[in-house]
Amino acid sequence: MKFTEEHEWLREDGDEMIVGITAHAAEQLGDVVFVELPEEGTTVSKDDEVVVIESVKAASDILAPVDGEITEVNSALTDNPGMVNEDPQGEAWFFKMKISDASQLDDFMDEAAYQKFIG
Repeated sequence: MKFTEEHEWLREDGDEMIVGITAHAAEQLGDVVFVELPEEGTTVSKDDEVVVIESVKAASDILAPVDGEITEVNSALTDNPGMVNEDPQGEAWFFKMKISDASQLDDFMDEAAYQKFIG
């Protein structure tokens, strides 16, 4: 897995990447009550707003970690946004994407570096 400074994680899945938020981010948000996902087939650029999350504490935007195309969204989150609190680094992924430029992944942290980052 790779991690961003914005508390997102990316995990390889064949020729795609699965994207979600870290357990640390989910904990900081509090109870998630709403998730708005992007449309499948949408082309995004790094740092585009792609997901909106609302919790009892705040609303947050999830940014595209890299350039690419959204190939699948986790529609289960629409019906059960609380999954983000229950399993943020597993079943509560937000979307899958095909990456346009794999070299963009070089800027991200591994798990050890991320743990040090959130220290």
